[in-house]
Amino acid sequence: MQNLHETNLWALLERTVGTVRTVRLFEAMDVHPSLLLAHASLVSRAELAQALNMLLFEDVTRRVPMAAAYVTESVRRGKRLVFDHGALRTVAAPCGALPAGELAFRRLLEPLGFECRGVYPLDRLGMTGRAYTHKDLPETIAQFFVSELHPERFSVEFQHAVQRVVGGSRDPLPKWTEPMLAALSCDGSLGFADAVRLLPNLVACFDRQHGEPRWSDYEILLRESKEMAWIATEGNAFNHATDRVEDVDAVAAEQRRAGRPVKPEVEVSKSGRVRQTAFRATMVERFFVADDGSLKTELVPGSFHEFITRHEEAPGVLDLRFDSGNATAIFKMTSKA
Repeated sequence: MQNLHETNLWALLERTVGTVRTVRLFEAMDVHPSLLLAHASLVSRAELAQALNMLLFEDVTRRVPMAAAYVTESVRRGKRLVFDHGALRTVAAPCGALPAGELAFRRLLEPLGFECRGVYPLDRLGMTGRAYTHKDLPETIAQFFVSELHPERFSVEFQHAVQRVVGGSRDPLPKWTEPMLAALSCDGSLGFADAVRLLPNLVACFDRQHGEPRWSDYEILLRESKEMAWIATEGNAFNHATDRVEDVDAVAAEQRRAGRPVKPEVEVSKSGRVRQTAFRATMVERFFVADDGSLKTELVPGSFHEFITRHEEAPGVLDLRFDSGNATAIFKMTSKA
């Protein structure tokens, strides 16, 4: 294995976020040796995907105090977290300059080497989930669970509110990133300088791309879909990041003993091979536009941290699938208003 400081991944992160944050990322997260290659003039799609995932995981720990406490405690014990997947929400409707629904993320995930390997109906939520798995290192590079909300499944009043909230969204990807993503798709790699330039723009996609919603619109959305109400304040940020652990039941019990707000149940997939639970969402203060045009703040659900145990579906092969029932139950972590 290369010295960490001499690897492409380290260099890419250090140039992007500085030495201190890079050190903390490598202290907290398990990185497979196949991603620790010597610094070179080209960055592979796998290295760029890993760098993006590490920064997005860090973003969740920044926004979720329980996640930060758990990560700090793990680092103190000498345990590095295995990042299993991150989840984000989109709206399958016109979103201004932003491509509608999961297309806003397919355009960057596919060049990074991810492919959609599962579609999961979330009918009780009026949504559809898609799992994007990395072609090169499916068990090593965290997956993306990208969900779309379908406004047409809700009332006309709801649909109008959705358009007022997201209809003027901006596109966080500048035009100059398009040839870079095309080159990444074609060659599977990118020049180091281009990768450094592209990475912050990829991170920026995982944020809210619209302005402060009107409080009256938020109330309309909340009545019919707590998930859409969440999108109104949080946008396309990760609603959770997930630590892959050996025994999710034991981890949940330990976190409860520590007095942390863990979901009472562990969700079990139909196959029995995937078990999940989570902290409850952090409550965050967000701005809203009042009826008189002034800004006011309200406390609303933010993001959370999840735990998952995956068992093998064949000798030496982890079951990387998701489960619609599990996902629907986990989504409820952001439903408290």
